[in-house]
Amino acid sequence: MNCLSSELAGVKLRNPILMASGTFGFATPVAKLYPLDKLGGVVTKGLTATPRSGNKGTRLCETPSGLMNSIGLENPGIPRFLSSELDEMTRLDTNIIINLGGSSIQEYEKGAAMIEEACKQRKSDGKRSADLLELNISCPNVKEGGMLFGLTAGQAREVVRVVRQTTSLPLLVKLSPNAQDLVRIAEMCETEGADGVSLVNTFQAMAIDIHARKSVFRHGYAGLSGPAIKPIALRMVHQVTKAVTIPVVGMGGISSASDILEFIMAGAAAVQIGTYNFMNIMAGASLADELQTLMKQEGISSLQEVRGIV
Repeated sequence: MNCLSSELAGVKLRNPILMASGTFGFATPVAKLYPLDKLGGVVTKGLTATPRSGNKGTRLCETPSGLMNSIGLENPGIPRFLSSELDEMTRLDTNIIINLGGSSIQEYEKGAAMIEEACKQRKSDGKRSADLLELNISCPNVKEGGMLFGLTAGQAREVVRVVRQTTSLPLLVKLSPNAQDLVRIAEMCETEGADGVSLVNTFQAMAIDIHARKSVFRHGYAGLSGPAIKPIALRMVHQVTKAVTIPVVGMGGISSASDILEFIMAGAAAVQIGTYNFMNIMAGASLADELQTLMKQEGISSLQEVRGIV
C-alpha cells in the first residue's frame, strides 16, 4: 500500500489510519479479529499515573448520528500498563501511541517521567518501545475547580511545557474543540515544542431523562462524538493546519474512506478512527483497502498529492 504511506512527527506510518484512544482498548483483543498491520497505528486507552475506576452511573448514551460518553478516564494506571500491556502491544505489527492524561501538572509530569524511563529501558534492553506520546489536555485541573487544561492557552501551555521537557518521545497534543481559541492553543503547542497536534476531542453535550427529570449523566454533561460532529471537526482541522507547520492528526466522526480523504485534503497528516469502532468492530480491517480503492477511482497515486489541497 505504498500510495497510503504517511509520516507523523518523523514516524513512518503504513497508512494514515490510527485507532483513537478509548475506542480500541489496548488493541490485543482486536488483533484476534484481524491483523493490525492493516493500521497505521493504535492509540492506547487514556492512562494516568495511578489507576482510576472512572465515573459512576450512566457512561454511554446514543444520540442521532452520535454517541455521548462520560467514562472518566477509567484505566489500570501507567505502572500496570508498562509492566504488562505495553509488552503485548509492542508485539503487534503497527505503531503504538501512548495517550497520557492527568488532573494536575504534577500528575502529568509523573506519568510522563514513568513512560520516558520505561521506554528508555526497553530500548536499552533491545526491546521495542512506544513510537509516540499523545498528551490529552482535555482533562479537569483539580486545582482550578475542574476547569479543563485545554480550554485556555495559559492552562495548556504549562502542561505542554512540562511534558515536553520530560519526554524524548515525539509528542502530539490532543486538543479540545471546547477551547476558547483552538487555533491559538495549537500555535502555542508548536511554540512549546510539540511535534504535532491531534483534534478534535469530544464536544460537550447533554441528554435529559424526561421520566426521571434529570440529566442522564451524573456529572450533567458528557462528550459527544460520532458522525454528527464530523463537519465541525473537519472545519477545525482545516483552520489549524493553515495556522501551524507541525503535523495535524484529524478526527471526529470519520466512518468511511471518503471521510478520511476529506480530512487529508483539509491538511491532516493522519486520522484517528473512534466511534466508528463501536459501529463496526471490523472497521480497521476494511478502511485502508477502501481508501486505496477510492484513490484509484479518483486518480490519486499518493496521499501527498492531495494533502492540504483545499
